[in-house]
Amino acid sequence: MAPARQMPYLCPMSYPDNHDETASADWADETEGRLLDAAVRRVADHGRWDDRLVELAAADIDLSKAECELLLPYGPRDLAALLARRHDARTQAELAKLDPATLRIRERIATAVRTRIAVAMEDEAAVRRSLGFLALPQNAPLAGRLMWAAADQLWRWAGDTATDFNHYSKRAILSTVLASTLAVRLGRGEAAADAHLAARIEGVMAFEKAKAGMKLDPEGVARGVAGVLSRLRYGRPVTPEAPPSAG
Repeated sequence: MAPARQMPYLCPMSYPDNHDETASADWADETEGRLLDAAVRRVADHGRWDDRLVELAAADIDLSKAECELLLPYGPRDLAALLARRHDARTQAELAKLDPATLRIRERIATAVRTRIAVAMEDEAAVRRSLGFLALPQNAPLAGRLMWAAADQLWRWAGDTATDFNHYSKRAILSTVLASTLAVRLGRGEAAADAHLAARIEGVMAFEKAKAGMKLDPEGVARGVAGVLSRLRYGRPVTPEAPPSAG
């Protein structure tokens, strides 16, 4: 049994000097993938994103409780991170087929967000349940970090090279755009999501003009993402919000 890696939002795990990290990484990658596959298959019937889902998925691939705890020490939280990381990787692969230089900046952002959502919808049942889980108040920081990571990937594909305040502010805004558009897609369908995204892209463009006077609030980003997800969880409609204000 090989030691597992920590989730991407946790501190790295230290190992003895003679530890074979390559073998452990290979084992972790392969087993994480199989565990997530099993959870995605199970979630529609199980109906919840919880510790029991992790147990069922582990049993399906003959993973011991000890091995499962090594891979997913935080259970469904880690499983949600794995799903998001998988969708980020698949989005990157899809976007690699396109040349962002042929598109205007607003078209790049719209294309990137639509691609990320299309990838997520391939696992719609799992996405619905994981987002409902992430909407719980105690999971707000994790929800914010996962959306931030997705937004970072999309901006990098779009050609963003900012390293100052703009690097963080762009990702803060796009995190909420991605979360709200995904919520609309799940709640009201593709056409409504496209309309919502178009309205929010205008907000992103307005932000580009007003960003000099904005203050970054990382905790506010997490709260905003969690708020969007909670509206989805508890059945309230998600509607286009006003562009971020300066000052």
